[in-house]
Amino acid sequence: MPVLDSGGVLNMELKLNMSTLKGANVTVFGCLNHGMPLFLRDNSSLKCESETEAGFLLSVNTSANITKLRIPYPQTGTWYLSLRSLCGTEHGFEACPNVTAEVYMRAYLTPCINDCGTYGQCKLLRTNNYLYAACECKAGWEGWGCTDNSEAYSYSFQLLSTLLLCLSNLMFVPPVAIAIRSHYLLEASVYIFTMFFSTFYHACDQPGIVVFCIMEYDVLQFCDFLGSLMSVWVTVIAMARLKSIIKQVLYLLGAMSLSMALQLDRHGLWNLLGPSLFALGIMAVAWTVRTIRRRRCYPPTWKRWVFFLFPGTMIATSAVALYAFVETEENYFYIHSIWHMLIAGSVGFLLPPRAKPDAKVTPLKRRRGCGYQLCVNEHEELGLVDPAIISINSICTS
Repeated sequence: MPVLDSGGVLNMELKLNMSTLKGANVTVFGCLNHGMPLFLRDNSSLKCESETEAGFLLSVNTSANITKLRIPYPQTGTWYLSLRSLCGTEHGFEACPNVTAEVYMRAYLTPCINDCGTYGQCKLLRTNNYLYAACECKAGWEGWGCTDNSEAYSYSFQLLSTLLLCLSNLMFVPPVAIAIRSHYLLEASVYIFTMFFSTFYHACDQPGIVVFCIMEYDVLQFCDFLGSLMSVWVTVIAMARLKSIIKQVLYLLGAMSLSMALQLDRHGLWNLLGPSLFALGIMAVAWTVRTIRRRRCYPPTWKRWVFFLFPGTMIATSAVALYAFVETEENYFYIHSIWHMLIAGSVGFLLPPRAKPDAKVTPLKRRRGCGYQLCVNEHEELGLVDPAIISINSICTS
């Protein structure tokens, strides 16, 4: 066993060929040991151990002709397998005279036990130059291969958590309606994108058997994270009320920068706080400049501050606090659902109203066309009159 193969699982299988027994009550015992072989004794007290060593005992017989042994993280070095066939009698096991038992042996390595089953995921870990594999169990399952269901979640609980995470995204419907009514069509499209991919990402992300994936998991995760960050970005930039061309440039730069940041680290806290703080800085500068120019606080009405900005800010702050400091693996399904609802609710409060057109701006008057006027004498062109005679029938074109 080389060192590089010690981070997985050593699998040993024994299969007894029933056709070679010819009706004899034979049991084949095997002893797998590391470092040195351990020979089995010819009595009923079969033990795969010595005073200083202990191995793994396997057995196959007519009632169970296949046995399997799995050893996680096996020791490096040489492994030995000793086999002995014994016949069962009323007094125990005895040596079998004139009986041949044929046994098939198979030894192989796998990263995890049974690929961690339905409720787990096999992951590779690297420490210095060593590579290890381990099962990450979900839905409360435990064990080397995620086979211990003593603390497992029930089907109804899994269904409830999936529905809660998916349906909580419907809170984005009111912000979409508000954005469309206020003619923020680009912002509304971002909210629809977020609502769609967040719903199907959480339907695909759930542990256990309540899973529904419309595309690859990695694509759904990237689109969900990008939509969430873009929703925050476009909302704060819209609150700054910048010129249309500047706002569009910031939207495009934000989408490209956030895509790059998500490729570097999707689960980093600064992926959320960084763009949010930068957008808030842009908004603060825009509001400050507008306040200085108008010599009055912006937004100018106290109703906007009391009934919209203050509640929206408190809701958004609570959502960030839950996401950063409260959310854990145990409470994920309901804390993250609350996060969905709070973020969507804050957008409905913070999105600014539709900008009123400036009454002083009047439509430009249409300028009269400027050009040359060509007058042609119709009779002169046809050669019907003498050129010396002045004609009053002229056709003018411009």
